[in-house]
Amino acid sequence: MSIVKKILTKFNGLHYRQEYLCLAKESFQNPIHAYFIKDGRIIKDITNEHLFTGYSPLIFTLTSSDLKEPPSNIEILFSQQSLQPNDFFDERDALARLSLRLIQSQKIHNNEIYYYEGVNGRHHFISLFHQAVVGLNNQIYNRRKGNVFLNNNLYKQVQIAYSVPRVISLITVGSGGLYNLFPTDLHGPINDEYYVSSLRHGGAACKQVEIAGQILISQVHSRMYKRVYGLGKNHMQELKPKGDFLFSESISKVFSLPLPESPLRYFELSLLDSFNHGIHKLLLYKIVWNEAVDPEPSTLAHIHNCYATWRHQRGLPGNYLLR
Repeated sequence: MSIVKKILTKFNGLHYRQEYLCLAKESFQNPIHAYFIKDGRIIKDITNEHLFTGYSPLIFTLTSSDLKEPPSNIEILFSQQSLQPNDFFDERDALARLSLRLIQSQKIHNNEIYYYEGVNGRHHFISLFHQAVVGLNNQIYNRRKGNVFLNNNLYKQVQIAYSVPRVISLITVGSGGLYNLFPTDLHGPINDEYYVSSLRHGGAACKQVEIAGQILISQVHSRMYKRVYGLGKNHMQELKPKGDFLFSESISKVFSLPLPESPLRYFELSLLDSFNHGIHKLLLYKIVWNEAVDPEPSTLAHIHNCYATWRHQRGLPGNYLLR
């Protein structure tokens, strides 16, 4: 490690050495809340009613059940406090804010799906000085080949988005007796019928999904955290024989795709529509089947170090799985 890197690491104010901290989502106590706000009032708690589906740019996905008439711009407040609709909030309780603008909508049957792009983000998870040090480290060391560089305020927007635990699932795709298995945390069900995920357009994994037209996406046990992170390289790998992957003996009900080890729940998805935005291809699927495999509440997820540091400084518990 260079002297500059050591100095930046020493003075970044972050408590943990890893940027993203894995955890079991269900046992994560006192999580942060995300609220729609307008004119200083709380409109709605959307902590569990939005999807994080892109990071370059930042993209949140919402539905008509969340927004009756979608405005062209929205603002989301992140707070540790439990607040009710029409409550005025204290600025001291506003740990972070995100401003977003509408970029795309999709109408399918009686459902309307809205995609919002981040415009600006600010947070108080760590001090402004420490944010500047973290930002300088990002500018110097995160421009390496193959890495998606998040410049300036976009980096803060992503830090904010990852204050809410994001589930890391595994996607199985297959064609002609060959398979791929890779992780994603940019995804989620819109409702009981539809599911949205995103992949880097032009990447091998994205092309495989588009050609197959169907995937299996599996939530996995938190004990799989090291193995799941290790599968990230498969986004750029070609399809391979089944024996090249550590699949379980189980297969999915409809598509007969192999499940990964330690699955908790899986969704079988059929591709309906897609569009590109930034580095992402946003993929809309029909849920063909979903099934709980293991009732144990220990779903793999992760959060960002900035928010984890804020929690540590206030004595809030963390069940982090350090790699």
